[in-house]
Amino acid sequence: MIIKASGSRLSGSVKIPGSKSHTIRAAAIAGFAKGESLIRSPLLSSDTLSALKAFEAMGVKIERGSHDVWKISGVAGSPSVPNGEIDVGNSGTTLRLAIGLAALTKGSRPVRFTGDRQICSRPVQPLLDSLSDLGAEAVSVNSDGFPPVEIKGTLKGGRTSIECRTSQYLSSLFLCCPLAERRSEIEVPLLYEPDYVGITLDWLDKQNIKYSCEEDFSNVRIEGGQSYKNFDETVPADFSSASFFLCAAALCGEDVVIEGLDYSDSQPDKAVADYLRQMGADIEIFEDGTTAVKASSLKGIDIDMNRTPDALPIMAVTAALSEGTTRLYNVAQARNKETDRIKCMAEVLGKIGADIAELPDGLIIKGGSKLFSGEVSGYYDHRIIMSMAVAAIAGGIELSISAAEAVDVTFPTFPELMSSIGGRLERIEDD
Repeated sequence: MIIKASGSRLSGSVKIPGSKSHTIRAAAIAGFAKGESLIRSPLLSSDTLSALKAFEAMGVKIERGSHDVWKISGVAGSPSVPNGEIDVGNSGTTLRLAIGLAALTKGSRPVRFTGDRQICSRPVQPLLDSLSDLGAEAVSVNSDGFPPVEIKGTLKGGRTSIECRTSQYLSSLFLCCPLAERRSEIEVPLLYEPDYVGITLDWLDKQNIKYSCEEDFSNVRIEGGQSYKNFDETVPADFSSASFFLCAAALCGEDVVIEGLDYSDSQPDKAVADYLRQMGADIEIFEDGTTAVKASSLKGIDIDMNRTPDALPIMAVTAALSEGTTRLYNVAQARNKETDRIKCMAEVLGKIGADIAELPDGLIIKGGSKLFSGEVSGYYDHRIIMSMAVAAIAGGIELSISAAEAVDVTFPTFPELMSSIGGRLERIEDD
């Protein structure tokens, strides 16, 4: 698929869809709870559908009669072993969270997980090691620390130490260890993206799960022998998706209103509004979370992005269209997402004229360079695709973005919503 985008002025209001991170965690807990749960306003995307398919393969019953409400009947902490392998597609969140939950299976056969080419290049060995420490059998099929992987229960509890260069490792343990036989004690000498663990804990707190941890998560204790209960909850809007509209409006918005956001939520990408304000953006946040944004002259700043790696592509575009120098740093984990986002953003923005250079842990961008129209790759990376669409809209140029079908991973309605406020976007399907 190709997305064509060109220079535009934005105005109007847009409602942001549900959070991917919240949707998948809600589905995981509902799937392993006892009884029937309702998840309202979930995100419908290829990533969340991958999560549903993975949980269904382990015995969870799911009804999606309405896109607005999912009805999930859980397995009460006792998943079944599927006959075939579980393909998580492009969903790293599904892979890591489901691996932990698969460690709760009983029986002689393992649960095998695989995914697409990008997924099979993303490391999982630290999580496999910790699950093995806690009583499961967890191995990389090719003995290289990457998917495919095989998991066999049963998780018992105990002690482990894990370096979390992705927070998904720790979130996975937080979700599965309450259902283990006994207490789990986890030492965490390194943790990136701690706010995503906070999202997981928000859901555990709603379930009254017993755990304790240091403020920096360096030591975690999770009581075993617990259970999840059914619930009826609404998924909050996705700040990662909102970041594209916040940045686009700050660059070329006449009067854009973004609805549905809850700034009390744990999602780390709500910090994008703060980044933009520090750059000089005209942003007003009302009591109900409604956010009004108008274009203004933005100035380059230094941003520690360790807590917000998913925002690196759109902040790189924003920096290229601002005055002065911006340094995005302390975000080396961005090299191990769907793509090496540091390298890819340097390549794609450099190709259209931006003054951008790689750092070992980020990017340095000198704004103010004239950008050029042309054809670029989206690298099959949803966040790069949407960021480059914003580059065209706000930069007053025309871009043809190939390998753009990955936009469906987290935000399939992005082209339509951006068009609804004046963005000139066209989705062209392959023949």
